[in-house]
Amino acid sequence: MAVGYFFDSYAIIELTNGNPRYARFSEETVILTMFNLVEIAYSALQKLGAEKAREAYHQLITSVHEIDEHTFFGALELKKKYKQRDLSYADCIGYAFAKQHALLFLTGDSKFEDLPNVEFVK
Repeated sequence: MAVGYFFDSYAIIELTNGNPRYARFSEETVILTMFNLVEIAYSALQKLGAEKAREAYHQLITSVHEIDEHTFFGALELKKKYKQRDLSYADCIGYAFAKQHALLFLTGDSKFEDLPNVEFVK
């Protein structure tokens, strides 16, 4: 059975930075939302400047998937349920999207390590 992945911002950044633990995902289809793309571009802006942020945007924009009402409210419920973990909205949306579309949520964010439907890679 083939497994698909939703790439959390953490996963994309680690893959881009050449983390060898993420090498096995380099041929996978990247699926993310605009919220994750914003986080990725902002990270590039901070660390590498505006030109690299634009490059990241243009490289990943075709991997962006829209969210629907089910994902939206699923993300809000997740944020509420795990309030003490202080999960970001982008991460909650990504996790809800992954769950809704039978994808594993690929991340190295320890706040998600023990949740179901997560491929945790540090």
